[in-house]
Amino acid sequence: MRVLVTGHNGYIGAVMTPMLLAAGHEVVGLDSNLFVGCTLDSAGPMPAVRTLDVDYRDVTASQLRGFDAVIHLAGLSNDPLGNIDGDLTYAINHRGSVHLAEAAREAGVQRFLFSSSCSTYGAAGDDFLDETAAFNPVTPYGDSKVLFERALSALADEGFSPTSLRNATAYGASPAHRTDLVLNNLVGWAMTTGKVLLLSDGTPWRPIVHIEDISRAFLAALEAPRERVHDRAFNVGRSEHNYRILELAEIVAEVVPNCTIEIAPDAAPDLRCYRVNCDLIARELPAWQPTWDARAGAEQVYRAYHAFGLDQATFEGARFTRLAHIRRRLAEGTLGSDLRPVCGRQAPAA
Repeated sequence: MRVLVTGHNGYIGAVMTPMLLAAGHEVVGLDSNLFVGCTLDSAGPMPAVRTLDVDYRDVTASQLRGFDAVIHLAGLSNDPLGNIDGDLTYAINHRGSVHLAEAAREAGVQRFLFSSSCSTYGAAGDDFLDETAAFNPVTPYGDSKVLFERALSALADEGFSPTSLRNATAYGASPAHRTDLVLNNLVGWAMTTGKVLLLSDGTPWRPIVHIEDISRAFLAALEAPRERVHDRAFNVGRSEHNYRILELAEIVAEVVPNCTIEIAPDAAPDLRCYRVNCDLIARELPAWQPTWDARAGAEQVYRAYHAFGLDQATFEGARFTRLAHIRRRLAEGTLGSDLRPVCGRQAPAA
């Protein structure tokens, strides 16, 4: 298939793009390079593919003609980014994504795979949630995912087949790395400070999934018979990989030498607490065979950090933390208030 991947230079996209190429698909990227320079060289090279040089908020149907599928990964990628400007998350993740999907449908793109999130379930407590569970998002990020899932489903017809993949919380080493994800973050604290620092009280549940396994899920959905994925949503993860945050901290403490677990003095319960049932994807997409677990992922991330020479200043700085990087670019004038690049202003080196 000829596939457009939005966010191909992002945390997941930098891992997924080579996997799609290896499977024999023709891949074209689309990325605003919001996080240019946020690279973890020890995790491998960034993908090298032909690109469409356009913000997906501005893409036209004519630019999408000839593609068999769109994999939509791009967007403001986590809850704290909503702290910049709450409406930006809606403008980019919801309204911008609707524009992209409508353009794809008009262009005759047959499949549209959306990178949604289990954060759509939000504050849900201890019960296991399958894909029929009620949405209860607690942040603009989670709410924007809900709004776009609904809008995308409304566009489904005989010629346009959308699928929403609700990823559990991602982890793992990526060439376009992030430390603002729970397992990656805990490993970073442990390595650079000797403390596995918990910013919540450790009680919330969180499902987690490695970015390679997310990528495999998208590949399986892309290649699955249409009737298995048409206008459907799938939780992406494994039902047995729901952890309390404290349990993840204990795994990290066993992986990273000479560290101890510490709960921050101002830690409080996190409203985001949910456990997800992932039996549907295992049943409907048998080609998807996840291979990672939390311990192996913590070991991989630790090796990548060690090979990179990660220190505390870099770990806590703007290179690997999405909110800090955007704030830095806004302050330096290389991004406008709408998070589009400012003409003639070069992004700073990370």
